[in-house]
Amino acid sequence: MKEATVKVEGMSCRSCIARIEGAIGEIGAQGHVNFEQGTVHVRFDDSKLQLSQIQEAIESKGYNARI
Repeated sequence: MKEATVKVEGMSCRSCIARIEGAIGEIGAQGHVNFEQGTVHVRFDDSKLQLSQIQEAIESKGYNARI
């Protein structure tokens, strides 16, 4: 398992946490949002997923993600 932290912009409320963590889970990764810091700590199998795919999943929900 690989771990990384992704900076996320555009989170405005606590429900954003569920949307982002859900998007990450849909592609087979695990994510934990730190709302106060504007980050997501992700764990994923790098033989199946790339960090750019996680970024795309977050952005598909309307947020800006930087890896």
